[in-house]
Amino acid sequence: MTHFDYALAGGGLQNGLLALALRAWQPNVRIALLERENRLGGNHTWCFHRGDVSEESHRWLSPLVEHQWDGYRVAFPGAEHRIDEPYFGVSSDRFHSVVAGAIEGHADSQLFLATDVAGLGPHSLTLDSGAEVTATVVVDARGPLRASGSAPAGYQKFLGLEIELEEPHDLDLPVLMDATVDQSEGYRFFYLLPMGPRRVLVEDTYFSDSPQLALDPLRDGVLSYAARRNWRVAAIRREESGVLPMPWSGTFRPQSSGPLLGGYRGGWFHPGTGYSFPVAARLAAFVASRPPDALFGEELLDFSRRHQRQVAFTQTLNRLLFRWYPPSRRRAIFERFYRLPATTIQNFYALRLNRADQFRLLFGRPPRGLSILHRLSRSGLEGRD
Repeated sequence: MTHFDYALAGGGLQNGLLALALRAWQPNVRIALLERENRLGGNHTWCFHRGDVSEESHRWLSPLVEHQWDGYRVAFPGAEHRIDEPYFGVSSDRFHSVVAGAIEGHADSQLFLATDVAGLGPHSLTLDSGAEVTATVVVDARGPLRASGSAPAGYQKFLGLEIELEEPHDLDLPVLMDATVDQSEGYRFFYLLPMGPRRVLVEDTYFSDSPQLALDPLRDGVLSYAARRNWRVAAIRREESGVLPMPWSGTFRPQSSGPLLGGYRGGWFHPGTGYSFPVAARLAAFVASRPPDALFGEELLDFSRRHQRQVAFTQTLNRLLFRWYPPSRRRAIFERFYRLPATTIQNFYALRLNRADQFRLLFGRPPRGLSILHRLSRSGLEGRD
């Protein structure tokens, strides 16, 4: 079998972005992309802020963008904020089309769909069929590792329905958080993404102590929310759901040799939001901007340590959120967050916090709702951090 420069195990966000970055930085590189399903990207809608990615990265990411807005809104009881930062949407259909084209359009690259990876090493992948794929760099981004002793975490869990309405909706911009709703299970908000004059994605989202996702009640909740906005649903076009980790401990480990663990598997995501787009794009650009035989070394270790420091700080924020605030009181943290300077909000989402940002986030008068009793009860249930 042909030897490749890069063999990418997993056809999700991380390796899809890496394939596009490689085409931008090294147009003739030989790529093998392997995915166990029949399509790349699963069933997702990804979004990112303009400040999440560099100007250079935005150029190779732009073919993925299906929707673009001038800003977004957030809403809390008694307060609404508009943030004037461009916001972009990527569908899984567009993702599959663009990434598959980046692989299949080159004779020396190969896309393996409906292909399971049985094992991998620093320079090879073994398929379930017994065939072997060899490469200078192997990247394993097949999703989170299923470890029995997982790190303590809260969870962002959601269910979204992409609905077609009988009449145009009333949205001029996405609503990243409508937190004017019931808060009994944890910080809860609805996420609204206008995708056409009468089409909108409505997600019911929780920052919860539990990863359990009760789909039927969430579907009912989305439809009830639409009814409260006087939206008459003509059809449900698509459904997506997920549970994203928000850990407050655990160590991100820089790597000095392959295979490179990417995406959630390697800890390349934002602990404070559960999302991975900005971090995945950053890692993709770093890997693609270096020759395959020069990836591992001090530059990668330094790059990883910078990410490690950001991870450690945002895990501290998660610990405060989930251990010091009862579920019904967590909304106050986000009400305070959206009163911070716009640059701090942007840097938080991009996971690019400087010392001033960290000071603003961590110090000052705490939001109402902080509870020593809740902290003690959590310690009794879970043991020490």
